Amino acid sequence: MTITVKKGKAKGILKAVQEASGADLSLCLQCKKCTSGCPVAKRVQSPPSEIMRRLHLDAGDELLESDILWMCVSCETCSARCPMGIDVAAVMDALRRLALERGASKQEGNVPLFNRAFLKTVQMFGRTYDIAMIAAYKLGSRKLMADTEKFPSMLAKRKIALLPSLSGDRKTTKRIFKKAKEKKEAAK
Repeated sequence: MTITVKKGKAKGILKAVQEASGADLSLCLQCKKCTSGCPVAKRVQSPPSEIMRRLHLDAGDELLESDILWMCVSCETCSARCPMGIDVAAVMDALRRLALERGASKQEGNVPLFNRAFLKTVQMFGRTYDIAMIAAYKLGSRKLMADTEKFPSMLAKRKIALLPSLSGDRKTTKRIFKKAKEKKEAAK
């Protein structure tokens, strides 16, 4: 495995990630326990241990274009297995945010559309409402009839609810979204 050090718009990425995640990456031993427990490590080009090493080297733009950022399921197994207590999942979150902020995101397919549909339903109902989320996603992707044969079976098995289950504290959820929107606008 070759790790090249690139200088580019991601110069100083180590400092930015450490500040955003609160992780001290200099503690990383490169023991690869984060990678050995990662459920997606075999499906990505750069597993968590390689990302940690590249970060330590302040490697540059290719970090923000790494496929693991969008395939990571945030299960936090990497963080739990780290003998040095590094929150690797928070590091991945910080890298995702940086990639989006810097326009380096390589989200493929309809990932951004799915994320927007999910967040919109959480904003509206205080928690996710599967039918509304699926409808928004299907409309946006223009694949209205894809997978429709699965719907009756999922409904019959109660895997999906016909009516939304509203959060008891929707005001807090709306306040969180409002604050996030204000913060995003202030950053522009």
